[in-house]
Amino acid sequence: MKSILICSIMVILISFSSCKKRGHNSSPTAPDFEVPKIVASGNEQYLKLDSEYIFDQNRLATFELKIPGSALEEIDSDPAAEEYVEGMLIFEGDTISPVGIRYKGSVGAFVNCVSGSDWANPSGYKTCTKLSMKIKINWKGRQEKFYKLKKLQFHSQNLDPSQMHERLGYWLFREMGVPAPRSVHARLMINGEYSGLYALTEQVDGRFTRYNFDDGKGNLYKEIWPLHTNGTRRSSRSFLNALKTNEDDNPSVEIIKSFAQQLQDAEEADVQKVIEQFMDIEKIVSFIVVDRMIRNDDGPFHWYCHDGGCGNHNYYWYEEPAAKKLHLIPWDMDNAFENIIHNENPVTPIAGKFGDRINDCRPFKYGDLGIYQWASGCDKLTAGWASYTKEFEQLKKKFINGPFSEAQVNALLIAWTEQIREATLEASDTHDDALSVSRWERELDRLKRQLEFARNK
Repeated sequence: MKSILICSIMVILISFSSCKKRGHNSSPTAPDFEVPKIVASGNEQYLKLDSEYIFDQNRLATFELKIPGSALEEIDSDPAAEEYVEGMLIFEGDTISPVGIRYKGSVGAFVNCVSGSDWANPSGYKTCTKLSMKIKINWKGRQEKFYKLKKLQFHSQNLDPSQMHERLGYWLFREMGVPAPRSVHARLMINGEYSGLYALTEQVDGRFTRYNFDDGKGNLYKEIWPLHTNGTRRSSRSFLNALKTNEDDNPSVEIIKSFAQQLQDAEEADVQKVIEQFMDIEKIVSFIVVDRMIRNDDGPFHWYCHDGGCGNHNYYWYEEPAAKKLHLIPWDMDNAFENIIHNENPVTPIAGKFGDRINDCRPFKYGDLGIYQWASGCDKLTAGWASYTKEFEQLKKKFINGPFSEAQVNALLIAWTEQIREATLEASDTHDDALSVSRWERELDRLKRQLEFARNK
């Protein structure tokens, strides 16, 4: 890589054209400017079309962000703070301004990408070219939507060199009838510079629930399990704190609270009756089939244990108000598929089989890092789901012969690979920390081997 000094000289000499490769810890330089307030005329394409246009699986779209230099420096100095700055979004001739822009992600999104030394508590300045980003369209009270969306999420895929985990994982859930986010690839430009290839993944919010459910105005909760690990239900306040929709409408949490209460009170033999009262059995068993076949081990069936107790993450609940039915929604697919053949991720492996009870339901160390976990079968709800063995086998066969079949998945991977090949090569040629094409191709081959192993296991 050419030094930053030489690159700076070249920038001056050739009137702001870039060096061949940009250093991984330097954001595109940008002047300060006042972010304009642009009032929509009503003729903009983003006001006329719906979200299917954004999540079209058959094309690779390009989005551009313009961020004042000082604002970009601000978020680059501490990405893990996840603070919004103001900028502009440009897409296919339309400019939406102002919008809110920030970096996003849990611990994994910042691994090796910020200067702080403790990976478990990310801090410090940005050191990677790409970090996941969230764009808030409904910034400062804007009423207009962007293709009927309030937010856009660009996920960096830094932990997934196949660049396929999110898109394929969510597609498999959706093909099995499980409500799940839509995801496609997208090119992202920042201040005129190509940042790289991202996964554009749908925000799980009120727009998502209205798109996926006929009765879509109910409560959406993030990462709140009905029961504590001791089998008692969560408090009303806990459910309210996890609420992601209807927050300002004096919401009732009686549906999910009643579900939790009945689970708490049920004898083991009666848990299925509670589940069937509140859930669509085919949908929840299909969720489990997909989740376990692709080893989504960083999801709702992995209980991590720390000093404060044990808990799971990376899921949402949605409750249909009229039918009083609850639906589990998957989230965060970047670590899926990794542990299909071997436990390749040292953090995420789950001990035992789905529904097993281990160590008398006390936390235990597992994996090379000795991270404590709690067995999924010790949770009364998960144990109840695990008892649907006949339904599981039937839906597993449907999955393997349908969306998970070699013919269907390979056809998708071939199409998506060709769709993103030039963008992957472009990133490799532009940034010294970008994924190389040769490694990407090796990882795609490895993913195909993992999928074949899963089908025959």
